[in-house]
Amino acid sequence: MSNPDHFIDEVTEELRRDRLFAMMRKYGWIAVLLVLLIVGGTAWSEWRKAQREAAAEALGDALSAALESGDDAARAAAFAAIRAEGDARALVALLRAGVLGDEESFAALESLSAAPEISALYRDLAALKRAMAGDIAAGARIELLAPLTRAGGPFRVLAEEQIAMAEIELGRQEAAISRLQALLLDNDASQPLRQRAAQLIVALGGEPEAGSG
Repeated sequence: MSNPDHFIDEVTEELRRDRLFAMMRKYGWIAVLLVLLIVGGTAWSEWRKAQREAAAEALGDALSAALESGDDAARAAAFAAIRAEGDARALVALLRAGVLGDEESFAALESLSAAPEISALYRDLAALKRAMAGDIAAGARIELLAPLTRAGGPFRVLAEEQIAMAEIELGRQEAAISRLQALLLDNDASQPLRQRAAQLIVALGGEPEAGSG
């Protein structure tokens, strides 16, 4: 390669470096910002994870302490002192109702069953537990349980059983028997539930469908 060609190559390389340095001076802050965002995002994620774990541990400790309180009054006070939001609030209410079973607990369950900020699982469980308390009219129980019978619902078959019992109270024996017969053939129904359904059908004067046991 001749000297002029070599000189041109050197000049071209210098120009490339100058342009690269110019671009780095102009846009280098973007790369720095991206690095800071990545590092900051990771740190924030880890902090949030630690916060959630600490909150869950604190809630568990508070619930254990409430359940181990000496009497109903002490347990009621302990549960009332627990501050929780979302599904954690639902869990507190469900445990309180299971332990105390008072009017205030049941009112909380009824409120939770329609709370949009609570996940569907806890809403359904609150509605089922409220209906099984037995202190509300049969028609109201059916209305409360009807949404739980949707396809794929986690407590669908239990809701169907409770609705059948409410129908019996209302004198709708044929509707109750039909619902119970369907439960006998339902793959999601447990064996104990099928046995209860068969016993109710017989008590109502019906005949459990063949092959349902």
